[in-house]
Amino acid sequence: MLERHVTLRDGEKVLIRQLKPEDARLYPDFLSEVTHDDLRLRFFSSMRELSPALIDKLVHYDPNHAMAFIAIDEDNGKMLGVVRLHDDREDVHGEFAILLRSRLKGHGLGWLMMKHVIAFAKERGLATIDGQVLCENLTMLQMCSELGFHVTDDEERGVKHVTLPLADAPAEAAP
Repeated sequence: MLERHVTLRDGEKVLIRQLKPEDARLYPDFLSEVTHDDLRLRFFSSMRELSPALIDKLVHYDPNHAMAFIAIDEDNGKMLGVVRLHDDREDVHGEFAILLRSRLKGHGLGWLMMKHVIAFAKERGLATIDGQVLCENLTMLQMCSELGFHVTDDEERGVKHVTLPLADAPAEAAP
């Protein structure tokens, strides 16, 4: 379940596949269409851009304890989004993070990518996946609620903790 072809609500054809080190070259164009606010919502701090060192770190991960999936526009090969999952060392829980081109929010891509990573985590045998979401990120909190995540206050002020027990999640990756 590492690769899937999907169609967005607007008819855009997308390939969701495993992120590879050579995909680092796709990040500059991708990030040019991610607003500063969306970067802040993802990384929890204000940043103008991702450094080459951070991009290198993002594309080089330990597949024994992490996975990242990239969404590619099948017509032009551009990166549309990325979702990551990092397991704890016991391979019981995973933490996710997701980032999309800002123009694609509300087009169903985030939903499809989250369903993909949920199905992967379930296949991998994880018990739960979770994440931290800024309280102001209402779109993400709504999507998580719709996907069955439990939303609670995090220890950190202004942050919600979202948790999905995978036994409760459907096995399929389709919405």
